[in-house]
Amino acid sequence: MEKLTNKEEEIMRVLWELEKAFVKEVMPAIKDQKLHYNTVSTIIRKLEEKGYVSHQAFGKTHQYFPIVSKEKYRKQFMNMATKRFFDNSFKNVVSYFAKEEKISAKELREILDIIENEEK
Repeated sequence: MEKLTNKEEEIMRVLWELEKAFVKEVMPAIKDQKLHYNTVSTIIRKLEEKGYVSHQAFGKTHQYFPIVSKEKYRKQFMNMATKRFFDNSFKNVVSYFAKEEKISAKELREILDIIENEEK
């Protein structure tokens, strides 16, 4: 899977939420309201070329829908970030968030409970 740009990720989040949409339905959900319709359309077509999105044609207009799930993309993104920035160690990922105070001891205990329950 090819890495997405920030704008592509933003549009994918909209498509994941809406499940299927025309470009005009994507437009209101985009943070950068200055983006032109044609720009959003071009980004969506690039997402289609990358294999993230497909469409159903209705005459000259297209309704787009994601063909890569949010979960699949999240897994790929986390694996890539873990390899690049944390020496392929999830322990290093959790340690980083603990040191940056982005995760509490209570949340760490909950994570341990999840891991222990998965092992059973």
